[in-house]
Amino acid sequence: MKQEFTRYETARILGARALQISMNAPLLVRISKEELERVRYDAIKIAELELNSGVLPISVKRPFPEKKEEALKRIKERKVSDKKVEEKESKEEEEITKEGEIMELANPEDEQEELSEENEEE
Repeated sequence: MKQEFTRYETARILGARALQISMNAPLLVRISKEELERVRYDAIKIAELELNSGVLPISVKRPFPEKKEEALKRIKERKVSDKKVEEKESKEEEEITKEGEIMELANPEDEQEELSEENEEE
């Protein structure tokens, strides 16, 4: 099974293996003298050949984040309580606007009555 590595993992693996090769570690792939001359004895190119052939005994651990249910519950409860507060505030605002509309409706009639009373007195 060939494992897919990210570019960061690949860079780390190649760098580590190239360092080993430059410190005279034995090669894990048989490479002829002609091939070595073609890659100019470059440790990174040799490490790349080893990685592509799949002989490097490398495994990458990718830890998953831990699930913290307690913190999630607190956040969820906070969001629910915030929604309740917002709903309550919006209901109060609706009631205030309705009362204001009612007051506006009541005021024109009162003004007309006052005007008609003043006209009758004159």
